[in-house]
Amino acid sequence: MPEPEFQIVVNDEEQYALWPADGQVPPGWRAIGFTGPKADCLHHVTQVWTDMRPLSLRRRLGAAETSDRA
Repeated sequence: MPEPEFQIVVNDEEQYALWPADGQVPPGWRAIGFTGPKADCLHHVTQVWTDMRPLSLRRRLGAAETSDRA
């Protein structure tokens, strides 16, 4: 049995997930163009997803830091 292929998907909060390569990407997510065996996909995600906080939280914290400096 061949090893299943996955694709990496990301949402608007810049959170990553693996999805079956032959599956339709779920609403709210988009494919980033990386497909392969699960281990390869997981390795790629560890390289690109270095901050697990959702984008909205990072923006709020960044805005708070900026206003604290003013």
